[in-house]
Amino acid sequence: MPKSAQKVDSSLTPIPTRFFVTSGRAINKTSELNAFDLALLKAGIGEQNLVSVSSVLPDGIRQVDRQSLSMGAITHCVLARHQGGEGEVISAGIAYGFRTDGHGGYVAEGHIHGTQKALKEFLRWRMQEIAHFRGVELRKIFYRTEELSIPMDHYGVCIAACVFLR
Repeated sequence: MPKSAQKVDSSLTPIPTRFFVTSGRAINKTSELNAFDLALLKAGIGEQNLVSVSSVLPDGIRQVDRQSLSMGAITHCVLARHQGGEGEVISAGIAYGFRTDGHGGYVAEGHIHGTQKALKEFLRWRMQEIAHFRGVELRKIFYRTEELSIPMDHYGVCIAACVFLR
């Protein structure tokens, strides 16, 4: 194969340069879908077309404050989502951290029937596993979680997202 054929076209493989982390939670009497929609709106990503991606933070990426995004934008994100019904306690969240060698980082998403505290323990373990599998060390791990105690006769949803930007 000629060397020119081995080059990767960067227009076909966009690499994010920035990201932000957001979360939301909502309850609704009608449906889980409505609760999910409301949680997305509270997180500021309810007017976008979300594309779920896996959880690698590329070299040189930087975290920014939550951005206002164009309506209908194709928006890549790592999304944690959990839904439940009356009387349940649910949590969803993400953890993220950068490698100590300066070569990017990772995001772990998770959800449980239970508290944020229990979820953070799970997410910490997931981040440790991600680093272990790759033979790397991580700097400080950051968390963004939501917890919701769902009232009777309601549905509830918690979400957390790491949203990638170019």
